Amino acid sequence: MAAYKIFFKNSVWKDFKQIPDKDLTIILACIESLGDNPRQPGCKKLSGQEKYRLRYGNYRILYSIQDDELTIWIVKVGHRKSVYS
Repeated sequence: MAAYKIFFKNSVWKDFKQIPDKDLTIILACIESLGDNPRQPGCKKLSGQEKYRLRYGNYRILYSIQDDELTIWIVKVGHRKSVYS
C-alpha cells in the first residue's frame, strides 16, 4: 500500500501554538502515523461531512482523506470542547 502525503491547512499552525509541548509531540506522532494508515482503529468519520477525527486524550485531530491523490489534509487540531465549533 502506498503511503499518503500529509498536508496542513494554514490555520493548523496557529492551533499548535495553543497545545502544550508534551501533548504536541504525541499529536504530531499520531499525525505522522496517518500516512501509513489513514483509517486506523480509533478514527471515526464525522457525520454529515467528508472528514475524520482521531482522538488523543482531550485533543482531537480533524482531517480529510483524498484517496485518488493519496493525500491527507489536516484541517484542525484542538481541545475536544472547541474543535468542532
